[in-house]
Amino acid sequence: MGNSQKLVINGGRRLEGELQVHGAKNSALPLLAAAVLAHGECVFHNCPMLTDVDAACRILSCLGCRCSRSGDTVCVDSANVCGNEIPDALMREMRSSIVFLGAVLGRTSRCRLTFPGGCELGARPIDLHIAALREMGAVIREEHGWLECTAPGGLRGARISLSFPSVGATENIMLAAASAEGTTEIQNAAREPEIIDLADFLNKCGAKISGAGGSTIVVEGVKRLEPAEHSVIPDRIVTGTYLCCAAITKGELILTRCEPSHIMGYLPVLEAMGCRIYPYGGGKLYINCTRRLTAPPTIRTMPYPGFPTDIQALFTALCSTAEGTSVFVETIFDNRYRHVPELIRLGASIKVEGRVAVVQGVERLSGAKLCAGELRGGAALVTAALAAEGTSEISGVGYIDRGYESIEIALRSVGADISRTGQP
Repeated sequence: MGNSQKLVINGGRRLEGELQVHGAKNSALPLLAAAVLAHGECVFHNCPMLTDVDAACRILSCLGCRCSRSGDTVCVDSANVCGNEIPDALMREMRSSIVFLGAVLGRTSRCRLTFPGGCELGARPIDLHIAALREMGAVIREEHGWLECTAPGGLRGARISLSFPSVGATENIMLAAASAEGTTEIQNAAREPEIIDLADFLNKCGAKISGAGGSTIVVEGVKRLEPAEHSVIPDRIVTGTYLCCAAITKGELILTRCEPSHIMGYLPVLEAMGCRIYPYGGGKLYINCTRRLTAPPTIRTMPYPGFPTDIQALFTALCSTAEGTSVFVETIFDNRYRHVPELIRLGASIKVEGRVAVVQGVERLSGAKLCAGELRGGAALVTAALAAEGTSEISGVGYIDRGYESIEIALRSVGADISRTGQP
């Protein structure tokens, strides 16, 4: 990511206070893509200020939408969608840009785009997306790194069984199926809260989607979708990041505007490690950690509702100072331990063998110069640096900005000594 900014953290300060969780990046992006299908102006509240969201808005503008933002509200007017090509430079900016394929194909019966970019987490195959859309009548050719997609007779409903419950593929099929002819049934669908959020919004626009949140989703195609207003769900990975920051600094935080029911995949792990956590009404969550944590034995990343791959790096950081040994098994992505060499610079004791990482807790970490190589790994380095003695400098901040709204301002407000230096 091309900026020379750094986060400078003087560690060893206990976090205490109240933090608000912003809207979910992984919900905002498919929702913005869905706006392409609605003929008019959609309004999204609680939409996070992130570089990935900015990139999505630039893609929408390229397609002929008008986008504007006021605070955390983004308006997208898709009345005059005329384009169906997404330039390579914009596709490279974010990994989830492929989610525009189903929406653009559904609206214009054509779409031309290149392979998505973003964080390098190893192969993130889009073959599931392409195979599913082909079953719905799309003709997709790959030429010189471009995907040329057309639906000559329009898209048709189909029974699609996914070999893996891919979130992106599930979203793309839902978007394409919403205005396709006939009924689409998605088997082995992803069950993430973000899928439910997308279905809720599409249904507000007049779509007929049932079963979201379960493993079978049924979409009855409708002729036309109308615009709607919607609030993006809270970000469950940001929630987990702040909880880990509190836990590693033996802190005490109240998180507001979060959704405790979305984080049951990792909340029990924090409790087992020795954190006291209480959800109370109105989307609030209290966490208090007074002593050194106990290492959880084995953590295996799984599709929702299991332990999320997106939070694995944060827990690797957290376990690096816990008492005992933890074993992480990464079942979702190949290349998800890129933060480990950087944690080792801080004094962590971690051994990686393929998809397994063994973390032996140490009594203390000490500050170092670090480099973020991807989004969640970057957040893990921030988390570890908060607990390390002395000063840490983290470069590669552009990755962190893809998923966290001004992370240094948020953490400073609850007592962290953290600042941003350098040119954007």
